[in-house]
Amino acid sequence: PHPGQAAMKTLTDITAYGDYVEKLNALFEDESVEDAEDIEKNYPVYTEDDFLDEVFMSEEEYSRLVGILRAKKNIILQGAPGVGKTFAAKRLAYSIMGVKDIDRVMMVQFHQSYSYEEFIEGIMPSVDGGFIQKDGIFKEFCNRASENPNKKYFFIIDEINRGNISKIFGELMVLIENDKRGQEMVLTYSNEYFKVPENVYIIGMMNTADRSLALMDYALRRRFDFYPVLPAFENPNFIEYIKSFNSKSFENIIEVVKKLNEAICKDDALGSGFMIG
Repeated sequence: PHPGQAAMKTLTDITAYGDYVEKLNALFEDESVEDAEDIEKNYPVYTEDDFLDEVFMSEEEYSRLVGILRAKKNIILQGAPGVGKTFAAKRLAYSIMGVKDIDRVMMVQFHQSYSYEEFIEGIMPSVDGGFIQKDGIFKEFCNRASENPNKKYFFIIDEINRGNISKIFGELMVLIENDKRGQEMVLTYSNEYFKVPENVYIIGMMNTADRSLALMDYALRRRFDFYPVLPAFENPNFIEYIKSFNSKSFENIIEVVKKLNEAICKDDALGSGFMIG
């Protein structure tokens, strides 16, 4: 095009963009802060049917799992690698909440170096070279849940048996019990009263095939219900999933894995905790 025509087109584009920005600003100016927050918090609905569509569990297993969690408030999903414990834990939380509200679900992973100071509270270095008292991730999560007592909150702990449980939980070992929820106790560093709200549910995951792990703390065992998650090769949804590939070789692989799992279960040195997911 002629240089003059190109310049006119550029000017037209700039003008149109300016009009668009003005309309966009006007739209946000008319909208109240509350309306904007409502839009941001409009999470997709997530039901029991959605859980059963995505997770290879039966309706009976799901009902039992939900019943245990609601009554005990603390549950550990234990099973071999690859059975979908983490996948199921998040979707279990969403299905009980009824929405995929990521703000009410927190996930951490325990390890040997994980401490009380990171989990509950501690004294941390500050940017100016001094020290400050800082709340840990679980304490902050519980404080958030306390502000919304009518909504359920889920704290998910991966590899829960890898951490030093007594060291990490400290005095909260008592407060997480289902019949101790709402009771207060003075914390070590801040000297403040603290409670674990009734609307907080704890879901832990434990890998049964890891032999390097120490025995689980019996104090923790008493406060959690342990739910076994097994390979779901016989689940109707999984069978339909396999058939959808229309691959004989894939079906043969599944049959070999199922026979291998049978042999693993019968092996005295292994057992069901070492099955292939």
